[in-house]
Amino acid sequence: MSITFNSFELIAMAERIEEDGHSFYRKAAELFDNPHIQDLLVKLAKWENKHKTRFATLREQTPNLDNQESNIDSDDDLSLYLQAMEGLDVFTDKEDTMDQLTGNERMKEVLRIALRKEKDSVIYFVALKAFVPTETGKKKIDDIIMEDLRHIAILNKSIKEFI
Repeated sequence: MSITFNSFELIAMAERIEEDGHSFYRKAAELFDNPHIQDLLVKLAKWENKHKTRFATLREQTPNLDNQESNIDSDDDLSLYLQAMEGLDVFTDKEDTMDQLTGNERMKEVLRIALRKEKDSVIYFVALKAFVPTETGKKKIDDIIMEDLRHIAILNKSIKEFI
């Protein structure tokens, strides 16, 4: 049995990841009175929203073809990509993602949850590039990956501040 993915669907999933990341950071910002941490979380939420917009533009520029060619050479390669994405703790609309924030977390805990999700988002976006047929599309995804790596650095620095 063959599993078919196209870049249009995968980019739409990336949009949802960014939208849910925005919601996660907004909800997290509401949990704390510390203006420094609130400001950080609101900035991250805004960045996630910008990423969503960029993915939406990329999706609109990508034809919705069921058999669109990708850079995946074989079913074995496809299997490896799918395994890499399986179980990622990205910002998704899974019910438990938003329920992870109960309001009882310490700042460091919320930042660690966000850090894990950002790292897994990077893995997803790296895998996504293999399904995007154009160099322009790959460049746009690379730009978002670099920004997410910046988010990871910011979160790491913030976690160290709260040790």
